[in-house]
Amino acid sequence: MSTTPQDDAERIRLKRLAKLQGAASSSTTPAASTSASPVPPSTPPPPKPVAQPSPKSPTVQKRPAEPATVVPSPVPLKKKAPVVVAPAHLDLPTWEDETISQVLNVTLKKKVAERTAYEVVWLKGLANELEGEGLSLRLNSEVADRTLIARLELDPQSMSDDLEFLPVLASLPAQQTVTEYLVKSWKRLNAARSALLRKNYVPVEQQQGIAVLDKLRDLIISYTGLTLQEPEMFPQPSSKPFGPVELVPSLLSLSTLSGPYLSTSASQTLLDSSEVELFLQDLVRRFEPDNELDGILGPVVAHLCFHPSLSEGFVNDEWRNVISGLEALVSVKPIAAMITRLPQWNPDNVAAPQFEKTSLLGPLLGLGVFEREWPSIAKTYFSNHETRPAVDVSSATASLRGTLKTLQSSLFQVFNALVRASPSSREAVLQYFARAVNLNRKRAGMQVDPATVSSDCFMMNLQVLLLMFCEPFMDATYSKMDRIDPAYYAHSNRIDLNDETRINATNSEAEEWSKQQPPAASPNFITEIFYLTLAVSHIGQQKIVNNIEEIWKQQDDLRRHLDVLNSDQSWRGTPYQARTEASINAAKAQLDGLWAAQMAYEAQLSEPELVFRTISFVNFVSTWIIRSVDPQKKHPNPPVELPLPKEVPTSFRVLPEYLVEDVIEYHLYIMRTNPSSLELSGKNEILVWSLTFLSSTWYIKNPFLKAKIVDVLFYGTWKWGEQRSVLTSLLNTHPIALKQLIPALMNFYIEVEQTGASSQFYDKFNSRRSIAYIFKVIWNNQLHRDALKNEAAHNSERFVRFVNLMINDVTYLLDESLSDLAKIHELQTEMKDRATFEAKPVQYRREREGMLRQLERHTSTYVQLGNSTVDLLKVFTGETKSPFMVPEIVDRLAAMLDYNLDALVGPRCQDLRVTNPEKFKFNPRQLLSDILQVYLNLSDQGEFVRAVATDERSYRKELFEQAAGIAHRKMLKSSDEIEKLSLFVLKVEETKATLQAEEDLGEIPDEFLDPLMYTLMRDPVTLPSSRVVVDRATIKSHLLSDTKDPFNRMPLSLEDVLPNVELKQRIDAFLAERRNKNTAFDKPREEVVRMDVTTE
Repeated sequence: MSTTPQDDAERIRLKRLAKLQGAASSSTTPAASTSASPVPPSTPPPPKPVAQPSPKSPTVQKRPAEPATVVPSPVPLKKKAPVVVAPAHLDLPTWEDETISQVLNVTLKKKVAERTAYEVVWLKGLANELEGEGLSLRLNSEVADRTLIARLELDPQSMSDDLEFLPVLASLPAQQTVTEYLVKSWKRLNAARSALLRKNYVPVEQQQGIAVLDKLRDLIISYTGLTLQEPEMFPQPSSKPFGPVELVPSLLSLSTLSGPYLSTSASQTLLDSSEVELFLQDLVRRFEPDNELDGILGPVVAHLCFHPSLSEGFVNDEWRNVISGLEALVSVKPIAAMITRLPQWNPDNVAAPQFEKTSLLGPLLGLGVFEREWPSIAKTYFSNHETRPAVDVSSATASLRGTLKTLQSSLFQVFNALVRASPSSREAVLQYFARAVNLNRKRAGMQVDPATVSSDCFMMNLQVLLLMFCEPFMDATYSKMDRIDPAYYAHSNRIDLNDETRINATNSEAEEWSKQQPPAASPNFITEIFYLTLAVSHIGQQKIVNNIEEIWKQQDDLRRHLDVLNSDQSWRGTPYQARTEASINAAKAQLDGLWAAQMAYEAQLSEPELVFRTISFVNFVSTWIIRSVDPQKKHPNPPVELPLPKEVPTSFRVLPEYLVEDVIEYHLYIMRTNPSSLELSGKNEILVWSLTFLSSTWYIKNPFLKAKIVDVLFYGTWKWGEQRSVLTSLLNTHPIALKQLIPALMNFYIEVEQTGASSQFYDKFNSRRSIAYIFKVIWNNQLHRDALKNEAAHNSERFVRFVNLMINDVTYLLDESLSDLAKIHELQTEMKDRATFEAKPVQYRREREGMLRQLERHTSTYVQLGNSTVDLLKVFTGETKSPFMVPEIVDRLAAMLDYNLDALVGPRCQDLRVTNPEKFKFNPRQLLSDILQVYLNLSDQGEFVRAVATDERSYRKELFEQAAGIAHRKMLKSSDEIEKLSLFVLKVEETKATLQAEEDLGEIPDEFLDPLMYTLMRDPVTLPSSRVVVDRATIKSHLLSDTKDPFNRMPLSLEDVLPNVELKQRIDAFLAERRNKNTAFDKPREEVVRMDVTTE
């Protein structure tokens, strides 16, 4: 008898099994077939051993163990060979009939249906058709299609005149949809397949069974897809939703934190969590090759992404179910690619607000905690801030941040899967990001109507996603930085830059530059993501920060309003009491709402991972920008050489200004709100960035951006509570700071005088206050002081201009602040007499009170600016004097000092006595001390003495006597300093007398003049080592601060000087010839200046 190849393969297999158990092939007894039906006659009997039918479980005769003859007895016995069962035969026709009946839950035989009380559906019509065609009533793969259609066409709601068939219709599940039936059939099919694989059938026959199941699977999946596309093709129940929406609960059930929405109970979902992916893969396998997936799963995706629960935000956890279902969908690459082809992925012809609502992922991206979009979050978690315990606020913040991190991490997984699905889906994702940017360009404006743009939550989540995409190329060594195309804006029009302000070029110049760039390949993914992140940051987080700053301003205004209402209690007991109390309560409620909104913003913006990612990105951007202007194109390895070349590269000039602006703005924000986050990373980059463009200010056109760079350094020197400042240590140690900081600050102090803006007069004071504070912080570093001296020596013209502007500022600011203080004193004095003031008309009182409040705000600013500028003048005159002695400076400096000394200690000082001077940052003692210190610093300069002496408007020696008394009583100056001041005034008086003598007698002989002060000497003395003759008062003043001979730097004390009697006699004779005999030369020295402060 001939055999088939299958028989030969089976024979070889059996021999191998027999060999494994170490027995002869003739000793095995194959297992009986698991089928009770006879072997089909078409299948030839296999070779020996022959299987024998048996009702019992298959058994195998075992060969008795034999003692080992080769291996010594101490060695353990070998393990017994595994029990091997010979394959059984599969009665394919019978199995096929039973399996199709079981999977589809149908039968062609009425008796079978009757035995199950018609739970198995009798397809009478199909049975009659088959009998009419002469076919047997056995289900097989040839009639499977007709079988399934016959079942799907049955309608439990229909009526029939066939009494025999009525039980069938009555037993059909009344509320079962077509999709439910098909999915249950699919599940039964999987069970049948698992059962088949568990059986030990002949492999070839088993494969034939699997082929039948695969054909049946294709059939079920095909009709499932068809039903999802055309839900009404077959009868459906009228009382429940059907079609694509039926798969949504199964997708929602995948979340480990599923909510109560029809998703946790397996009986309420078509598929459980272990079946969803297999089902999706079957759909993909069937429909993806024919490009039919969009119409089948597209509606399912839409139902999921626009799920109604998303409108509730974080109130419950339903959003988690949606995102989990979406993650399951995109985990199958063809589905991920399909999603980006759907029309709802990037809908056409929609405005920014609708884009967020109508794009597939818009509702998920719109989730968040910001008060404007989700007011219930702020109200629930952060209201009643005055009574809410701090631990509750911390707990609420941590909870919201955890929720946000989960959402954003899941969204990134989804977008990352979309990017990796195919080149076309990656392009679709980039187009989606760019569309969101271009639709929301209005967000970059100063005043934006929220109803015309996408929400803050949408933009914030988009930015977080892009930051996550940036992480792989933002390594610490910037090794992938050169993969970013610097000419991207010329090579791509993905980001709309129409009417966008450039760093230092016009739009026409930018267009011309773009035309000149050679053609290039499409930008790589790193380049695309980098520039998209820059664009989204500009209209995302940076503008959200503006919202917080606006909240801060509103809070300040409300607090001032409450202070006014609470401070004036005159309304109590009047008809206005109820209205005033209502106003107070309303202001408190509004303040509480603003605080809640602020905390909601900070829950997201100050989230540690977001802060770290943003700092890393800003560091990367700042380094990339510096590298773009570095002639070597290698920064930071090695660092850029400063200052930069005078010629600015066009590729830098044409960049959008927001690239520079956003770096500066984020530096400012993080310095003010979360400086501790810069401890690990970012400080060095901030410093190098700031000094690069402060030392080369011609690279940036916008003066406000340059001023904000100064503000960054200013905030970097602040101490925050117990925390040390961020940049102070670096400013005193970093090589670039030690070399560039002083000249850069001085240069900008000069440059900010003319900004071209209408507010330049007031803007300059803010920048100069910051500069003055920075100087104060670094002043103890001798290296910085040496840098100042170097500037004075080698850039004297610029330094003199700097000094001139500083004197102008002091003159204006002190005049304004002291005048305002006098006005405040007048108003406070008037209001102190309550009876008289209350007798005035109401309108008059309100006007005066309003004037007082306005003056208080105005004066505080000017006093602080004046204080900082005087302090700067003090330290600079102490370090270098010659720039202050040039003719165009010295007279103005002396006049300014004399005028303000008169205001502080002269008759007008009573007008400066205001209530609560600390409120205005007014400290008259400190101001007096600083002004006196400037006098002391310059007291050894003859030009300065002469300038004070010639100030006929304000100088009076009595002012200095009064100031010395105050300085002594309030311990503002030491005895030596007061003595030095006395000698200075004496020299001023002598200078006045000298000038008078010149008028009386003509030119004074040079030998009578002091070589340092150029005043007529009253008591000439000879210095022992240099042999130079000077006035005793001059050398005494010098020795108070320097114990060396000023002419040869040899040690010197006052006791060493030698009186020059002969010269004194000649000077006295000269003076005797004067007409005016009532000058300082005609009185004893102790009578010229009376600064006796030894007694009270």
